[in-house]
Amino acid sequence: MIRSALRPIVSGQRRVEKRHLHAKVPGGLHISRIRTALAVGATLLGTVGLPAVGAGSAAAAGGTLYVNNAAGANCTDSGSGTQAAPFCTIAAAAAVVQPGQTVAIGDGVYAESLTITRSGTAAAPITFRGTKNDGSNPGGSGTRIGDWSHTVDGFVVKGADHLRFENLNISTGFQKPTVLVDGAHDVAFDNTTVSGGNGIRITNASDKVVYGRGRFGYVQGPAVTVDGGSTNTVLTTNQVQANYVPEMTGILLKDAPNTVVVANTVYSSCFGGIVLDGASAGAVIENNVVNTAKNMNAACDNPAGATGISVGANATAGTKIDYNLIDPLSGGAPYSWAGTAFATQSQLTANTGQGGHDFVDLTYVPKGPNAPVDHRIDSADETAPGMLPTDLWGAAPVDSPTVTNTGTGSGTRDRGAYEDLDVGSAFTPAGPTRLLDTRAPIGVPVAQAVAPYGTVDLPVTGVAGVPASGVTAVTMNVTVTDPQQDGHLTVYPHGDEAPNSSNLNWVAGRTIPNLVTVPVKDGKVSFFNASGGTVHLIADLEGYYSPKGSLFHAQGPTRLLDTRAPIGVPVAQAVAPYGTVDLPITGVAGVPASGVTAVTMNVTVTDPQQEGHLTVYPHGDEAPNSSNLNWVAGRTIPNLVTVPVKDGKVSFFNASGGTVHLIADLAGYYSAEGKVSYRPAGPYRLMDTRQDIYSESGMRPAGTVPAWGTLDVSVGDIPNVAAVTLNVTVTEPGAEGHLTVYPHGDAAPNASNLNFLPGETIPNQVVVPVKDGTVSFYNASGAPIHLIVDEFGYQAY
Repeated sequence: MIRSALRPIVSGQRRVEKRHLHAKVPGGLHISRIRTALAVGATLLGTVGLPAVGAGSAAAAGGTLYVNNAAGANCTDSGSGTQAAPFCTIAAAAAVVQPGQTVAIGDGVYAESLTITRSGTAAAPITFRGTKNDGSNPGGSGTRIGDWSHTVDGFVVKGADHLRFENLNISTGFQKPTVLVDGAHDVAFDNTTVSGGNGIRITNASDKVVYGRGRFGYVQGPAVTVDGGSTNTVLTTNQVQANYVPEMTGILLKDAPNTVVVANTVYSSCFGGIVLDGASAGAVIENNVVNTAKNMNAACDNPAGATGISVGANATAGTKIDYNLIDPLSGGAPYSWAGTAFATQSQLTANTGQGGHDFVDLTYVPKGPNAPVDHRIDSADETAPGMLPTDLWGAAPVDSPTVTNTGTGSGTRDRGAYEDLDVGSAFTPAGPTRLLDTRAPIGVPVAQAVAPYGTVDLPVTGVAGVPASGVTAVTMNVTVTDPQQDGHLTVYPHGDEAPNSSNLNWVAGRTIPNLVTVPVKDGKVSFFNASGGTVHLIADLEGYYSPKGSLFHAQGPTRLLDTRAPIGVPVAQAVAPYGTVDLPITGVAGVPASGVTAVTMNVTVTDPQQEGHLTVYPHGDEAPNSSNLNWVAGRTIPNLVTVPVKDGKVSFFNASGGTVHLIADLAGYYSAEGKVSYRPAGPYRLMDTRQDIYSESGMRPAGTVPAWGTLDVSVGDIPNVAAVTLNVTVTEPGAEGHLTVYPHGDAAPNASNLNFLPGETIPNQVVVPVKDGTVSFYNASGAPIHLIVDEFGYQAY
């Protein structure tokens, strides 16, 4: 589809993007997450044999009772709880609610102690629903019930059945249960936070109580207690933490048979993590992450009580322990089974048959080049009873490309309550295959040039072997040809506004290519012709990023090929007209001898005798109908190339009637194994020496990069970054020369990323390792230049 629209070229602006959000759990532990959406589903109980939260809310008596004590809400407890005249207190609604009705509770603090005694029915449960305070309720404070000054039980469900509670934040004073479920049946809590008091207690023969996606903070332990003959309780996907002495046990089951404890993250600071005592047989303890260390990160002074999972003698019958991760840092025994302590997972399994897929290892593994294996990731038992479709924050499972799937089912579920979302994508080489040619037409309905300031939307998923879903970014070689006026091209995610960045710059009448890696949105990418004249566009697919594929290894820049030297060829000679060069890739310059799927190189054509183009492709294949570089006679031109490796080699085809010299500098390679994965980002501008630029290190005033000078550019605060993908543009050079981009702190290597002539503007994509959060740019010319740097993504651990 081609959209034509007259629009001004965006002037230089500094774009700021917040890359990461952190979910902070009590006690100071930060769990890094990219949270772009919180799709909290109403499916909490579907997997454990009970109706979903909210199911049947409009049945039977039907309708909604409203509670809102905000100023101006016109609330009254003597009314009927309409939206126009809501109840002031939850207690007033609880006293009259009927089966099938929902009590909708507004934002605010409800400083009341509640006892719920009215029941719903199996077909028409009663629902109490608060407002969320998780980003999906902008400006809202959430629904908060109780008060830390209370000296009575905070929230009591007594002898009532068929109830659902959602999105509540409940607190009370110490020495009392914050939530007490007493003799109740078929009760479910979803997305409920408990603070103060003694956490939650399920007691007095309660049955089929489900507590899921809850958070516990600043409570005196046990944070969760199930006792008094309560049966068939499900504790799933909770962050469980007790903070205050004298008792900080995480989860205590006492005389509570057939309890399911799955996918919880438990912190219990030198006390027992998960304890089964009394007649608590038939339990399922799976997919939990248990940390009994002092303040989560230190050995305990007295580790005797800091057992990860403890099962008493009367609780062993029919109980299953498996797929848990227990942190050994406390110094306490990871396991106790029928009174016998076991120091390792293998000892437990050998003596009891339990824990065959457990790990005793660190529960928090910082990411980095030397990080150990994180056993939480993609390793859970997806088939365990009580597993929910989302994590604590409502996020669906994601497949980490850097971790081998060892779990059951899809293999993508993580252990514990949190899904690690900051996993990136892997690369799959594809093509080269032509996706777009406005002259043909390919990728557009009719053959016509792109209008001045016009946009082309190109479908890139479900075509040319690219999957229909799961694609995060696509790599294409993009060529502009037959431009009528000077201008530039911006390639960006479909549906976004064209950003202040450029991928190609041209002068009228000149054909110019550049490699582009761009995020995919709605299965498409967009091309904006930022010029006052028409242009034709060509795009050749080189590969795509998705959850599975090959992983990048930054390497170099190192020269692999120079037909003038000779490097990579037996003799120094130009490539013949319509000639081919086969270049060994594997086993040289730090590239492994096997397992390499693709290579990224900066390829330069120099001293071409006639106009033509270059095609780089897998060795042994026929040269495809695509181009990586286009040139005119006598002109030196570079371009970044990512190409599949076959038989350890790649091939270069000189599609011209004259000789050329070729140069290729290694930027990195892809293989099945690795520790870094790709995150699309931006595009946004990191540097424009023509303007004042503000960054974390301060303001750099506008000014050129001097002759033979170096400019260091910060890539921003990117956790665990290994390499960045940049589009680099040189403009207004005063002399012929080249630009070298390399890791900060290293010596400038014998390699080039851009070659330029006086007065011209020329871009190129660059993939470069990052050191100290910075990359360096060396102006290898005898005159100043201006430099523009746009970021399109990064590789991170």
